[in-house]
Amino acid sequence: MTEDVKVDQTLDQKGLLCPMPIINTAKEISKLSTGQILEVIATDPGAPMDFEGWAHTTGNILINSIVEDTSPKTFRFHIKKK
Repeated sequence: MTEDVKVDQTLDQKGLLCPMPIINTAKEISKLSTGQILEVIATDPGAPMDFEGWAHTTGNILINSIVEDTSPKTFRFHIKKK
């Protein structure tokens, strides 16, 4: 699962609601080089749909979306910069 992905940067967005996780992700990924991987951790229930759409729109690659059965439910995304 996550052990197969070499993460270059982690962005903790727990407790934030849309659109902040997407806005902060866009800022953070702009600091990375092409091909580097950003891990984003979020608790917003709409995050899976938001990140899928954002990646598609921006051309970045959503490698995976992992749901952790915690309280609140936590989502972990690995995004490869285009």
